[in-house]
Amino acid sequence: MSDTADEFDAIIDRAAVPGEKWSRYAGRDILPMWVADMDFRAPEAVLDAIRRRLDHGVLGYTDAWPSLEAAVIEGIARDHGWQVEADWLVWLPGMVSAFNLACRAIGHDGDGVFTATPIYPPFLGAPVNNHRRLQQAALVPVGDRYEWEWDAVEAALDDSTRLFMLCNPHNPVGRVFDRTELGRIAALCERRDLVICSDEIHCGLVLDENTPHLPIAALDPSVAARTITLMAPSKTWNIPALYCAFAVIPDPGLRRHYRHAMRGIVPHANLLGLVATEAAYRDGDAWRQRLLAYLRANRAAVAEALAGLPGIRCYVPEATYLAWIDCRDFARDRGIADLVAHFEAHGIGLSDGRAFGAAGFVRLNFGCPRALLERGLLRMRAALA
Repeated sequence: MSDTADEFDAIIDRAAVPGEKWSRYAGRDILPMWVADMDFRAPEAVLDAIRRRLDHGVLGYTDAWPSLEAAVIEGIARDHGWQVEADWLVWLPGMVSAFNLACRAIGHDGDGVFTATPIYPPFLGAPVNNHRRLQQAALVPVGDRYEWEWDAVEAALDDSTRLFMLCNPHNPVGRVFDRTELGRIAALCERRDLVICSDEIHCGLVLDENTPHLPIAALDPSVAARTITLMAPSKTWNIPALYCAFAVIPDPGLRRHYRHAMRGIVPHANLLGLVATEAAYRDGDAWRQRLLAYLRANRAAVAEALAGLPGIRCYVPEATYLAWIDCRDFARDRGIADLVAHFEAHGIGLSDGRAFGAAGFVRLNFGCPRALLERGLLRMRAALA
């Protein structure tokens, strides 16, 4: 592929194959910009690795192998300055099962699990799925970004709290939490003896070049000892349906508890997902850098298109390909009860903020060819006119 934007400008007909994102609006003139997968072809290095494995012809049960582990370890060290060990890796079929497992592994029935809203919807269901109690506090907008309301966090916790579920980079508000913020979370969890489960699936998609991603477990060994870090290649290299993720758990006791919670209910990671993961971490960084450049331009297009429109505010993300948009004033002034239906009526499908714990907001996925994005933004402006 060329090093130009051509590989990302190509419009691939996703409506021609079954798929959650485009099938939702089958037969309707609605551009899907909701669920968090991109409309880009996966890197050739990943596709070539899958082809080679398929050419072998035998697709038997397979555990992670040394060169795969080495590729992940080298990639985490290269991209995030964190040196992990092969023994710390626990392979999983996906992120949602991964943080549900954390809820199952930590504490007992009725114990508290904290997270900060708005948040990726499965975070809100995971505690209840595992007989825990959801405890939450809202991140608050300060200027152009969201920040922690530390007093509210403290007020949400109690003596039953056992698990702090962090999302960093954050979905949907797009924050990359800095060392000071992460240090404060770590200190709080140490003082209350909480385990941290940190979903870092978007760590490879930091758009602000001066805002590097720092895994919370990389702060120091004592923080690492109480942390379950969750990562996957799925968002960065656009391979979510290959179902492969991993937990990084340095502490042997915590890792043993986590593995125990998996027994009998969690299948192995997908073989082709494992193959793709090795190729992505070992050979996919040049593609990732080109993707980031393209997404930065898309992010700028979103910000420009929505700037100054009355009744809305767009929070430009530091990471991810997701824009978080406050439409509360617009909906109130127009008497609109269902924002998503309103936008769909104008030909654009967005994620509903209510699912994230934030009524009156929508989330827009700009991980798509520029021509599709421009069409979607025109429709969005028309819906807001």
